[in-house]
Amino acid sequence: MSATPAETPQVLNPEQVVRGLHPLMMAGSFILSLAVTLQYVGQWRLMAWAFGLSVLRILANVLLSKVFNRWLAPNTVEWIRMVCNVSGVAGIGLIAGWSLLLWIYIPFAMLWIFGMEGQSRLRALTYLVLMDTTALLSGADPFQPVAFTLLAVLIFRLTEKRAELLQQSLEHIIHQREQLSQAQGQLRVLHERALEQEKFSSLGMMAAGVAHEINNPMAFVTSNVHSLFKDLQQEPVLPAPLKEYVDEVLPATLDGIKRVNAIVSDLRRFARGDPEAYAEYDLNAEAEAAMRIAQGQLGHCRVEVALGEVGLLVGRPRQIVQVLVNLLVNAGQATGSTGVVRLSTRRQGEGVCVEIRDTGAGMTPETLRNLFQPFFTTKPPGMGMGLGLAVAHGLITGQGGHIQVESEPGKGSCFTLHLPRVAHRAALSSNKSQGVTLAAG
Repeated sequence: MSATPAETPQVLNPEQVVRGLHPLMMAGSFILSLAVTLQYVGQWRLMAWAFGLSVLRILANVLLSKVFNRWLAPNTVEWIRMVCNVSGVAGIGLIAGWSLLLWIYIPFAMLWIFGMEGQSRLRALTYLVLMDTTALLSGADPFQPVAFTLLAVLIFRLTEKRAELLQQSLEHIIHQREQLSQAQGQLRVLHERALEQEKFSSLGMMAAGVAHEINNPMAFVTSNVHSLFKDLQQEPVLPAPLKEYVDEVLPATLDGIKRVNAIVSDLRRFARGDPEAYAEYDLNAEAEAAMRIAQGQLGHCRVEVALGEVGLLVGRPRQIVQVLVNLLVNAGQATGSTGVVRLSTRRQGEGVCVEIRDTGAGMTPETLRNLFQPFFTTKPPGMGMGLGLAVAHGLITGQGGHIQVESEPGKGSCFTLHLPRVAHRAALSSNKSQGVTLAAG
C-alpha cells in the first residue's frame, strides 16, 4: 500500500506576503515613531508635531489595511500607503529637522514596500526620489540622503533576492512532491498490473494442467468410439437404428472428438512456458489453431477464413499463435453481433501476410499512436492490462516481421502481420549450422 503524500504547500501571492508582514511592519513603524517623538523631549512643540504626524501616518496605514482595501485594488492601496508614509516622514523632517532616527525610516520603508508584484520596484524608486528631493530642497546634509538611500537600495535588493530564492526553493519542493505523487501512482498501477499478469500466468499454467488431464480420458474415448465404429462397419447386416449410427451418428461423433482433441492439443501447446526454439511450421495450421482457441470470443459474430497457399515457414510457431489469438480476441471484443471477423493468409513477395480484419468500433488516431505502448488500453477495468499488443509487437519484430494497422472510428480495424519465410534470427543461426530447407508452398 502506498503512502498518501502530504498536502502540497501553496505558493504565496503578493497579497498574502503583505498580509503576513503587516502586523510586524505596524509594530516596527510604531516603535520608530515613538523613538523619533521621544528625541524631542523638552521641545514640546516639535514633539507634538512629530507625535501628531506619526499618529496620522499610522492611522492612515491602519485604515488602508483594514477598511479601504475592501473597495480598492491592492496595488492602488499600496500606492496610497506610500504617499501617506512619504508625507508623514517628510513632514516631520521639514518641521523638526532631518535627524538620523528619521532617516532610519528610509530602509525600513523598503521592507514595507517590498512585494512579489511587478510595481514594487517602481514604488520604491518613487519613495526614494520623493524623500531625497524633499530633504535636499529643505537644506538637509546631502550625505545623509545619499548614505541611507544606498542602504535602502541594498536592503531592498537583498530582500528581493532572498524572496526569489525562497520562492524557487518552494516551487522546487512542490515540483518534487508532484513527481513523487505521480511516481507513487504509476508504481501502484504497475503493482496492480503485475498482480493481474501473475494471475493470468497462473491461469495459463492451470489451463495447461487441465488440458493435460483432459487429454488422457479423451484418448480412451477416441479409441473406444473408433473401435465401435470399425466393428459396426464390419457387420454385414445391421438393424436400421444401428445403420443410422454407422452412417451419421458415429462419424459426426468422431469428428467432434477430433475437434476436442485438437483444442486440447492447442491449449497445451499455447500454455507452455518453456523457451521455444526455431522450427519449421505450417502457418495455416497455426492460424487454424488460433481460431479454435479464440472461438469462444468469436461465437457472437460471423467469422470468415481465407487461407492461401503460403507454404512452410521457419520461426517460433507458438509465438505466432499467441499473437493471432490476441488479435482475434481483440477483434471479437470490438465487433458486434452483426459484424464480421475475417482471417486470411497470403504470399507477399519473399514473405507472407496474415490479415485479421473486423467491422467493429475502430480506433481514433490518438489510440493508434499509443497502440503498442505497454499498459495502454481502452478497455474497461478488468478487461485487459494493455500488454497484449505490446507483447505481440515484440514477438513479431523479434522474428524479423512487422505489424501494419489500419483503422477508422466506426469502420473497423485491420491488423496485417508481415512475416519473412525464415525468421531473421533463425537465418543467422542456420548459416552457422547445417542450413534450413523449406518445402514448396
